[in-house]
Amino acid sequence: MTTEALARPMARPLRRISERSGLNTAAGHVLMVLLSIFCLFPVYWMLASSFRPANAMFETSLWPTTMSLDNYTQAVDAIPIARMLFNTLVFSALSTVFQLLTGILAAFAFARWKFPFDKLVYTAVALTWLVPFQVVMIPNYLLVAQMGLLDNIIALILPNLAAALAILLLAQAMRGFPKEVMEAARMDGARNWRILWEVLVPNLRGTIASLAILIFISTWNEYFWPLLLSRTAENSVVQIGIQMFMTAEGNQWGPLMAASTLASLPVLLIYIVLQRQVVQSFMKSGIR
Repeated sequence: MTTEALARPMARPLRRISERSGLNTAAGHVLMVLLSIFCLFPVYWMLASSFRPANAMFETSLWPTTMSLDNYTQAVDAIPIARMLFNTLVFSALSTVFQLLTGILAAFAFARWKFPFDKLVYTAVALTWLVPFQVVMIPNYLLVAQMGLLDNIIALILPNLAAALAILLLAQAMRGFPKEVMEAARMDGARNWRILWEVLVPNLRGTIASLAILIFISTWNEYFWPLLLSRTAENSVVQIGIQMFMTAEGNQWGPLMAASTLASLPVLLIYIVLQRQVVQSFMKSGIR
């Protein structure tokens, strides 16, 4: 009886704590739903506006009263959007691959070995991250012009072969990797090259996937560098094509929204494919 009498008062605070925790969880879910709607509504409005005809473009209804594909037809007829999307895809994919490759190799060198002035070199790499690309855009343009690569997709990729963000992020991830695992692999006869590609890289898939998405999206949205180099629409990227619908006489909102929708689809598909790796990367970072 005494034990039961003591247990009853203790059960009430535990029940209150449980109810309070449930309320906090519900409030957090409501807040996340509202934030999601706030973030996704512009994307939905872009998609809905791309199907509105010209005479209904400024309707305030959430769903188009009449739907048409004329905006997509006009966008395809006005600019070579398929070629632009292909150029943007090549530009973004190659830039992502090269930045990941150089970042992995450089990060492994910084994380694994000690060499003269290694901290100075690492600091110099970190400082380049603080320099806006617009500062070095004109010198890069003059160099590309001297090489005869104007209006060439190769010129777009050259300044994006390496990035300080990839090196710094991967170096920190490799430094946090258990050294015992790498030493065990070395004792089994694995050299540095095998340790890097068979031990480190497979275990850093989440970090590499999230970094790849960041690099790809950043490169996909690049505007000033392609604008500086491009001379023809066929050798340009989709961001330049979208800007062509914005003129001094007025904006062609229908084709503009259609072209923006087509430009957003590849990034959305890539994120959906790599979503699991990104979420796992963020969860591991939070646990650490």
